[in-house]
Amino acid sequence: MELQDYRNQLDTVDDQIAGLFRQRMELVKQVADYKKEHNTPVLAANRERDILYRVTGLCGPELAEYTKILYATLLELSRDYQEDRLSAGASELCRQISAAAERGEAFPSRAVVACQGIEGAYSQIACDKIFSLPQIMYFNRFDGVFRAVENGMCRYGILPIENSSAGSVTEVYDLIEQYNCKIVRSLKLKIDHCLLALSGVKLEDVKEVVAHEQSLNQCSEFLKNNKIKITVFNNNAAAAKYVAESGRRDLAAIASGSCADLYGLQSVSTRIANSDHNYTRFICISKNLEIFEGANKITFVASTSHRPGSLYSLLAKFATRGLNISKLESRPIPGKDFEFRFYFDVDASVKNPDTQTILSQLEKEDFFTFLGAYSEVF
Repeated sequence: MELQDYRNQLDTVDDQIAGLFRQRMELVKQVADYKKEHNTPVLAANRERDILYRVTGLCGPELAEYTKILYATLLELSRDYQEDRLSAGASELCRQISAAAERGEAFPSRAVVACQGIEGAYSQIACDKIFSLPQIMYFNRFDGVFRAVENGMCRYGILPIENSSAGSVTEVYDLIEQYNCKIVRSLKLKIDHCLLALSGVKLEDVKEVVAHEQSLNQCSEFLKNNKIKITVFNNNAAAAKYVAESGRRDLAAIASGSCADLYGLQSVSTRIANSDHNYTRFICISKNLEIFEGANKITFVASTSHRPGSLYSLLAKFATRGLNISKLESRPIPGKDFEFRFYFDVDASVKNPDTQTILSQLEKEDFFTFLGAYSEVF
């Protein structure tokens, strides 16, 4: 036989498989309708285990693992199809999201905005890029920004959420969950760290550097190579101001170049980060759900049941619909050993019916919080 003969036979088998798949999914639909009528849960773990045991035995030892993968995927699709049937009709969350998106408002150019730090902080630089005319309120700590938004002192807050080299700002992730604010925009900001000191100070004079912990991590190689003592500060701009007011010629700060002009310092060394490709992603938060024109990304937090394959099942919901998960971040659940909640960033519009279907399904999970639909600017 020639190769084409084998391919022709495979086509015939594939046609048969497609017909049987269509027949199976029609039965799944009827099962879903029965479960809806009798208020029965979709997942039947014992039933699925029995199916896997039976079909792997039918296919023999050589194909057992392949059969298991095939049928595990098939069962996942069946559950997803059932959940689609059970989720028919928009959930309350999806109605709220649709109402916010349908307002079709443009992102505001002016607003009262909370930032952590002082003038010259990277949060302030990010704020000026997100808003054309912001009125900025400064707070010493990240939780101060969240409280200001929650209490109505300002409409928005700007916070760093992750860095390309130092990773996530875990404190901000924890505060998002605590305050349940919504993300309305994000910004990816190029970070060019400078070593700032009093006028006339040379690099060899510097014995101690003050900066935020994230910035110290991002410049760790420079600091290690120059054997400089490090001291953590709550904000880089505040560190620069501290150096200016200290009068110490053995002290320097890691901060933006704009802080040199603001606080009368000089740049002892520029571009001191471990990587030239150093970006920090900032988020803009609000107390209420606001969705503006062009929103093409969603963020939510969810926990899965503590069973094998539960995270895979959640990921599969997006994969089967062609939606890209651009970030997945795990955070431990307080009071539970080795159990986690997951923060998802997904490239998706809330106007997409597939997105709404998934959100309706996720809303039924043990823990799920929708954190916003927004666009990212550069």
